[in-house]
Amino acid sequence: MKRAFDIVVVGAGPAGLAGASAAARAGMRVAVIDENPHMGGQIWRAGVGTCHPNYAKVRAIASFKSSGAELYPGYQVVDSIDEGDLVTWIDVKRSLETFGFKRLIIATGARERFLPFPGWTLPGVFGAGGLQALVRTGYNITGKRVVIAGTGPLLLAVAAHLKQAGAQIVSINEQAPMSRLIKFGFALMGHPRKIFQGIGYCTQLAGSPYRTGTWAVEAEGNEKLTGIQLSDGRRTWTEPCDLMACGFHLVPNTELSALLGCRIIDGVVQVDENQQTSIESIYCAGEPTGIAGVDAALLQGEIAGLAASGMAQKAIRLHGRRSSEAEFGRAMSQAFALRPELFSLAKPDTITCRCEDVRFGQLNALAASQADWTYAKLQTRCGMGSCQGRVCGPALEAIFGWRNNSVRSPLFPIPVATMCSESPREKEISIPIP
Repeated sequence: MKRAFDIVVVGAGPAGLAGASAAARAGMRVAVIDENPHMGGQIWRAGVGTCHPNYAKVRAIASFKSSGAELYPGYQVVDSIDEGDLVTWIDVKRSLETFGFKRLIIATGARERFLPFPGWTLPGVFGAGGLQALVRTGYNITGKRVVIAGTGPLLLAVAAHLKQAGAQIVSINEQAPMSRLIKFGFALMGHPRKIFQGIGYCTQLAGSPYRTGTWAVEAEGNEKLTGIQLSDGRRTWTEPCDLMACGFHLVPNTELSALLGCRIIDGVVQVDENQQTSIESIYCAGEPTGIAGVDAALLQGEIAGLAASGMAQKAIRLHGRRSSEAEFGRAMSQAFALRPELFSLAKPDTITCRCEDVRFGQLNALAASQADWTYAKLQTRCGMGSCQGRVCGPALEAIFGWRNNSVRSPLFPIPVATMCSESPREKEISIPIP
């Protein structure tokens, strides 16, 4: 089955919703594809705490619902067979569907970065956003002791939400030093809404220890988590807990952009002033172009939607605010840059690739011989599991400098039977003649 639209948007987070709304209001027939059952993306689907009204979310969703754009939830983009189409997998239907487009807006957001440390695969250790999403879908966290560790503004948002859900927040541990956070605070002076948001989180978390320059060294326990070993560089101590929420900032989701041939430099999709990628018919907005937060995503999405609809001139009024949010993103990246101590936490027997059960010692030995990502995959199968390197890839890039430059279809696992049931496609095969 093939559906045809003027503009297809991949991702129903802030950037995708803003882009779709702008394009639909410009008279385009627009489809929004998202793998989740509800709109909002990772940030709004999982919630960001309710210690303050989320006006941006309410406005964006209301605008989308009244725009006339069509939402296709539960549709996961897995391939692109021909130029101008996307192949999607619908799990509830156990089938594939194709979407044709004249213009495409990629708004695939970001995911959490994880770094391996002893015990990080124990039951009870979660990604910060992952635990938050789990609680939003019904996981009972009442009375459970939670240690939060890692880096980035997400830690406070998660802590506030978990406390509101009944958790006992044992401590919040930010690896960045106070000196960098103070500098970041000055960068927020031009963003009063973000300041009030931060104050709201801190108010809600009153009584919960917040430490800077502190990081998790090891998760303790045998069959489940019992405590987290923490360090501030001078001393090490253990805090008993039932759960841990950890995360080391965010990584842009650029796999679809790479599959389609868009130019990617230093891990982010390159776009011009209209959010157009290196491919004329493809635009990109939000975190794939650089981590900068919800406000930047909304602005970039609206600009992309207008430009894709042939109304780039109307978007010029948004360029100044977009530049301001981009400055905020750069300040955030500098403030929460990872300290070198985090890259040496793993021990030789620490699992690094969870899908293929690859240990850190195996990879460290390869790194000593000047190996790269491809060689490591061939020797250990690291990154060849179901996540296709989405978890271990960013960790190994941070630790060893290995970058995963191999993106293949399908982007996500789908049943082999589904692929076999498709009609065979003719391919031109060149056979060298001696």
